[in-house]
Amino acid sequence: MENVSGGLRGKPAADALDLETKETVRALRERGVIPTLAILRVGAKSEDLSYERGAMKRCAADGIEVRQVLLPENVSQAELLGRIQALNEDSTVHGILMFRPLPKTLDEQAACAAILPEKDVDGVTAGSMAAVYAGKGAGFAPCTAEAVIAMLRYYQVPLRGSRAVVVGRSLVIGKPVAMLLLAEHATVTICHSRTADLPAVTREADLVVAALGKAEFLGAAYFRAGQTVIDVGINWSETKQKLVGDVDTEAAAQTGAAVSPVPGGVGSVTTAVLASHVARAAQRRAGE
Repeated sequence: MENVSGGLRGKPAADALDLETKETVRALRERGVIPTLAILRVGAKSEDLSYERGAMKRCAADGIEVRQVLLPENVSQAELLGRIQALNEDSTVHGILMFRPLPKTLDEQAACAAILPEKDVDGVTAGSMAAVYAGKGAGFAPCTAEAVIAMLRYYQVPLRGSRAVVVGRSLVIGKPVAMLLLAEHATVTICHSRTADLPAVTREADLVVAALGKAEFLGAAYFRAGQTVIDVGINWSETKQKLVGDVDTEAAAQTGAAVSPVPGGVGSVTTAVLASHVARAAQRRAGE
């Protein structure tokens, strides 16, 4: 395992993944294939705009083109589905990223289902979920879930035979991360805020993935020396007036656990995974 005394920072892992993506894109462009991502955004929520800027910057650096499909918040379901269908039929578009949650006036489940699995680069379709849970099929894992695995691989954290605890059970992160860890031959326990004596469970693990969505919920009592802790949470702390994770990083680090920071951890790898998915989708379309 690599030295992680400075914490499990995301940038080195993202940079390493970018090198692979750039090489894939270069080879595709030499064949006349230009990997292209379509970003479908309804409205203009600040968090969507922030991620969109990061995704566009990452894709541009990797040689991937981005097309924005920007719709008003009051768009109709028919118009949204029509735009998705047009992107599905556009052979020059290799990946579709649709920001969620959609406005409550729209049927988000139907919109997700309308995206072709082979163009679903953020794991929102049933086809993508089948690829995650069954290990085969079109589509990709949710970007944040795969970013966790990318970080663990970069830092050479042993997964085969390890004991992993995932705190959180959402379809976006918790459950897919657990499946991806199982595919790496880890023994996985899924916990949540109602798990009895949660600190005792997490302390027994070699690896803890915190994806609960509660600011600094996991303190020193949850960890021990020698553990690897990946914090997926992104929460605004009114007390500290800054973004914090699900882990009380300072308290956890004092136990001797290696903890990924927030910000600067998994979040910085997510857009690199997105770009990688677009390049791989273009590869598949090109028949490689």
